[in-house]
Amino acid sequence: MDDRTFLVPKHAGYSTLPNTPLFSRLLRFAHRNPSRVAIEDGRSNYQRTHLELLSDLLALRETILKYLDPGQIEALDRRNEVYIAIVAGGGYEYVVAILAVLALGAVAVPLAPGLPVEEAAYCVEKSRAALVLVSSFDLERCCRLENRISSTVNERFRSILIAPCTLTPPLTPSDILVSSDRALDENGASLVIFISALRARRWVPLCDDVMLHVLPVHHATGVGINVFPVLIAGGRIEFRSEGFDEVWMWERWKEGAVNGSRQLTFFSGVPTIYMRMRRHYQRHLAELPPLELAKYLAGARQFRACLCGTSALPQPLNDFWTMLMQKRIVQRYGATEFGAVIAVHLNDKRTSEGSVGEVVSGVDLKLSEGDEGEILVKSPHMFSKYLHDPEATARAHDEDGYFRTGVIARREGKYYYIVGRASLDIIKSGGYKISALDIERELLSLPYIAEAIVVGVVDEEFSQRVAALVSLQEEELSDAFLETYGNSEYILTLEDLRRDLRHRLAGYKLPTFLRIVQKKLLSPQYFPNDYQMCAEVQQWVKASTILAKL
Repeated sequence: MDDRTFLVPKHAGYSTLPNTPLFSRLLRFAHRNPSRVAIEDGRSNYQRTHLELLSDLLALRETILKYLDPGQIEALDRRNEVYIAIVAGGGYEYVVAILAVLALGAVAVPLAPGLPVEEAAYCVEKSRAALVLVSSFDLERCCRLENRISSTVNERFRSILIAPCTLTPPLTPSDILVSSDRALDENGASLVIFISALRARRWVPLCDDVMLHVLPVHHATGVGINVFPVLIAGGRIEFRSEGFDEVWMWERWKEGAVNGSRQLTFFSGVPTIYMRMRRHYQRHLAELPPLELAKYLAGARQFRACLCGTSALPQPLNDFWTMLMQKRIVQRYGATEFGAVIAVHLNDKRTSEGSVGEVVSGVDLKLSEGDEGEILVKSPHMFSKYLHDPEATARAHDEDGYFRTGVIARREGKYYYIVGRASLDIIKSGGYKISALDIERELLSLPYIAEAIVVGVVDEEFSQRVAALVSLQEEELSDAFLETYGNSEYILTLEDLRRDLRHRLAGYKLPTFLRIVQKKLLSPQYFPNDYQMCAEVQQWVKASTILAKL
């Protein structure tokens, strides 16, 4: 080839960044005067500017190069795929690590810090990761991971601590260069996600935006929605990576309202987060004196937008936040494989209840049966492949090249509504097609329900029947609750549950089986094939209710 980059020496060096828009923008932000905080990490008590971030990632990149063997370095030079795992919760160390990997031209494999060693080992082996970058909070577990991998699969496998590179003396902005080599391939692999769960974004952060980040960073929502858009815009990310605490969250929201320098503009959560925050408001904050309550209300209303992912908000919960925030929580739909496909505009007040919005511009999307059916999609943000599995990659597409999402939706005008996953969430009962997600949302709107799963169980007469598996809010189990629900033997009966749902759901959607379990134990396996013989499963019949011991 006669391109000049094949005729001259490679433009590389310790302080030379790859030629990509991401690093070019970060360097531009590093030249700002006065400098601004890019990352605020509450767990490590770090506040780091863009220049400090670039200085630290360059130091970590240099450290990684010392651990790679000549074959891996040669593969990087040829722009082949080299995978590097990252075990770190949301915070400054995580951002330094993932940017250092990208600055190498390698592929980042973020893993959940809480993974058992065997599961983490599977991810490392599946991705063929050369090494793992480890946060200071996860060193002990990753030492066990290193021993597991080096003793069985790759004797050169090592874990590298990120922390020593996070307090590097900052370079001057003029010391840092962008390579004049050819830009990195925008279609090349850069990120491996082991959990397919993304609700796509349709919001544009600005340089003055502040994202309060409380979600995991090993899946697409945590990194693709809450990290990179803010970094690229020059905004600030404030991490809170410890366990979720609704009391702390409300205090932080209030702080943003009463202290202008601590204002927040974006927040992204999941339904469970919004449920717990509503409960704290109703039980504690709503009883405060008006002047003090006004500070918390201002905190909830300070955001340009609050986002919700992983599943749709139950309607009563959505109504509560709409009233409190005086704007809707933005709901959206997408997946790791194809990114943004359906979303609500930030200022669209015409979107009806339950809708996840309209098709994002540039996306080719259709439903398999006209106005209802499986979502089939071609997106400019399609994934590259299922890792080392070309057969699975091919099977995921139809004969016209559309990705088969496995998700059923319906369209009303230009707006879309998610019905559920074709394989799990559509219950066929007595000639009806019932969305399990619709029933789950209504169950979760009941104050005494903590968690819920709805499944279809096999039935000779109806083909399937609606079965609900729930756990209860322990703090709701008061004497008043026990007087209203259940009886001397049962804490909650199926008839009580059906009574509370009757004005929310059509009769054919009401659960006819109920099982109550402890929190975190919900699984469809709790309705085995012989569920009718299981003493813990309550069954409803027209004439009476058969109750079961809990």
